[in-house]
Amino acid sequence: MKEMKTILPLAIFLFGATGSIFAQGADTNLPAYARETTTNWIAWSTQPLSLVNALNLSLQQNATILEARNDLRASQGVVIQTRAVALPQVTAGGQYKYTQPTAEETLFGFTEPNQNWNADVQIVQTIYEGGKLVAAIRAAGATKRQAIAQFETVVADTLLNTRVAYYDVLLAGQQITVHEASVNLLQKELQDQESRYKAGTVPHFNVLQADVALANERPNLIQARNNYRIAKNNLSNLLGYNLPRDIWEDIPMHLSDTLDDKPFEVNLPDAIQAAMARRTELIALREGEELDNLNLVNASSGYKPSLQVFAGYGWNNAQFTPPVTLNHDLYGYNAGAQLQWDIFDGLLTRGKVVQARALYEKSQNTLADESRQIELEVRTAYSDFVEAKEVLVSQEEVQAEAEEALREARARSEAGTGTQLDVLNAETALTQARTTQIQALHDYDVARARLERAMGENMTMGG
Repeated sequence: MKEMKTILPLAIFLFGATGSIFAQGADTNLPAYARETTTNWIAWSTQPLSLVNALNLSLQQNATILEARNDLRASQGVVIQTRAVALPQVTAGGQYKYTQPTAEETLFGFTEPNQNWNADVQIVQTIYEGGKLVAAIRAAGATKRQAIAQFETVVADTLLNTRVAYYDVLLAGQQITVHEASVNLLQKELQDQESRYKAGTVPHFNVLQADVALANERPNLIQARNNYRIAKNNLSNLLGYNLPRDIWEDIPMHLSDTLDDKPFEVNLPDAIQAAMARRTELIALREGEELDNLNLVNASSGYKPSLQVFAGYGWNNAQFTPPVTLNHDLYGYNAGAQLQWDIFDGLLTRGKVVQARALYEKSQNTLADESRQIELEVRTAYSDFVEAKEVLVSQEEVQAEAEEALREARARSEAGTGTQLDVLNAETALTQARTTQIQALHDYDVARARLERAMGENMTMGG
């Protein structure tokens, strides 16, 4: 777990490369791992997989993260469109028209040409539009920040799921070990009772009792192996791998890390404060609130005039020349200003303002509610973490005590002062203690990861 910090530079590189999309708008700014999904099955199935590598693979290949990256690229177009209203507009146009000579009209001895053409280049800049220009610039920045926050939310959720799936595989593997050990113990007990029965020292009931205990334990081992297969399938899916179709019984996945009880100290007030400041969901909603406020400004701009200035250069043929002449007879600059003010638009602006104000108030309510939900999530995650830590502490010496109890039960049975039932109960208690201990380790690691996520911690740090 100590090597988890080695993933941080990769995450920063990923976010930095993604952020550069907004600055330069080129997919080539992304590193190769961020642009392509590879499925190197041979390397993956033959090399141990650490938690660091699993998180790195999720960053590169997880389908949800790839889709979120596409959404982030798409939001670049929204940013450009939003900012366009504040930038000058340049247009160029031209026309050529041929008219049959018999359709030309003569006035005062002059006949208009039957071939006409014109061309012009025009630049228009909006100077004032009721606050819409400033709002557009601010909205572009808010849209960019909101898109990045939404992307980071998807990344954090996916990395949390990957960590939990990794822990699930470790738990399932340990459960197999525990139940295999239990089956071996019960098989030895059955063999011992069969030997004693043949020697005439115990009744056949002891053999039956040992056989039943062994039969009851075997389904637990079968279930543990099935849980292991499912857990590895789930993890491989989160890593973005397409499993070969000929792999259908068990995935050759080997994890190098183990469940641990790495300490994590935090108090609830600090956890809540960290969540309020760092959770990307709240950042995205705050930017959304700002966008709705700017939309209200845009709607209200309909009450105010708009002013544009323009300048251009034009060419056209003269109108009083012989019909066959197409020389550049007339050309020159033009410039001016135009003002437009909708005095009454049928209450259209009023309707837009009412709608925009309602949506702005809705975004405020949504932000307040999400803040409460996140605080509840932190409180719940903190409570679950405290419970998991207390359970883990309570199990520190249980396994050693259960092993000692089994040793004493066997000694008493061999000495004739104990019963076979004492031995079977001790074996069952040992299995339960081992199962509870690895489950407690798993629950502690998962609870720690969920608390880190609830607090808005960088999930790539691994705690």
